[in-house]
Amino acid sequence: MQRRVLAVIMGGGRGTRLHPLTLERCKPAVPLAGKYRLVDIPISNCLNSEINRIFLLTQFQTQSLHRHVQSSYHFDPFGGGFVDILAAEQTERGSDWYQGTADAVRRNLLHFRNHPHDLVLVLSGDQLYRMDFRKIVAEHLANQADVTIAAIPFPVSRVAGLGLMQVRDDHSIARFVEKPKDPAVIASLVVSPALERELSPNPEKRCLASMGIYVFNRAVLEEALENQMADFGREIIPGLLGQKKLFAHIFEGYWEDIGTVRAFFEANLALAQPLPPFNFFEPHAPIYTHARFLPASKVNKCQIDNVVIAEGSIITDSSLKHSVLGIRSFIGEGCVLEDTVVMGSDYYETEADHATNLRKGRPPFGIGRNCRIHGAIIDKNARIGDGCVLSARGRADGIYADGQVIIRDGVLVVPKNGVLPPGTMV
Repeated sequence: MQRRVLAVIMGGGRGTRLHPLTLERCKPAVPLAGKYRLVDIPISNCLNSEINRIFLLTQFQTQSLHRHVQSSYHFDPFGGGFVDILAAEQTERGSDWYQGTADAVRRNLLHFRNHPHDLVLVLSGDQLYRMDFRKIVAEHLANQADVTIAAIPFPVSRVAGLGLMQVRDDHSIARFVEKPKDPAVIASLVVSPALERELSPNPEKRCLASMGIYVFNRAVLEEALENQMADFGREIIPGLLGQKKLFAHIFEGYWEDIGTVRAFFEANLALAQPLPPFNFFEPHAPIYTHARFLPASKVNKCQIDNVVIAEGSIITDSSLKHSVLGIRSFIGEGCVLEDTVVMGSDYYETEADHATNLRKGRPPFGIGRNCRIHGAIIDKNARIGDGCVLSARGRADGIYADGQVIIRDGVLVVPKNGVLPPGTMV
């Protein structure tokens, strides 16, 4: 696997649908589940699948991503493994940004050619799932396929915004339609009765949706990119139908596309459930991240129900329900948090820092005393003063509190480094 496969993770564009979480970082660097970053998911899936040559393609605000990857992933120099970030760069052929997923791969083919490989595994950088890529590679080789696409069964009622494919009983792909809206087209792509019998039972009719995960034969990929097509789903894959052998690899595990603020919010809160749909406690396929040397979290006189608390946090005399607290989270006395994601802080403040902030009238890191917060994301290094009340209930999407609070997709967000004076009410 290590010699045969190169993995390419798509870092995405500006991440506008995740704004304001992408205000100061690119999508793969967005914190997840208290202590991870989104990019840790595809990287960990690769490493657990014995694939250790990984390229990460990105172009916007990559500094925090560089820092995280460089401090997290270190390989034996004799094993040939790496995680290499390839940001969009000016060349003799062009000076603009990546125009799409296919364009990003096309511009970096010259870097891939420096490493011997037969297959290229193309992955998305903003999905939460656990997959053994050895299985899709094995199917690809067994089918003598040119391209294999990971496909997940989705009920017809939930396929909006997904690329759908019509798959024959031998798993070869007959049609591929990117994000169809016409009900008649969707109905024509419903899974066949024979394929339905291979899947777990479900009372609703289903389609097979593309997960944005592709295995390409090296020569087929290079040939497919000898044009100006910008996107795999919209252009490259439909253009290969009838020309090359395309197969589907059917996956029935948990998969969540974290492309919007609402999806990010709900995926994080789902981890606080007693039996979360995604299990970070899987011993045979761990999710890797930056190794930190933080003290255990300290919880004093609190009522806590279904809460994930990352290390280095201090919570005092508060009530927390169905929430996720990131590293170095501070919650003052008398707070009530429900359905809230707190990302924590990048560092601890010193006593001198604290004194300086007090003179400037700035609250300390974290959430002050007697705050009430519901249905919110508190991004990293936020400072929320005493007595603040924050909730998106009854509020339209928009900007509030002099730009320090943004409601997006019905979720209240305090952006990274945001400062809310004591008594702020939204």
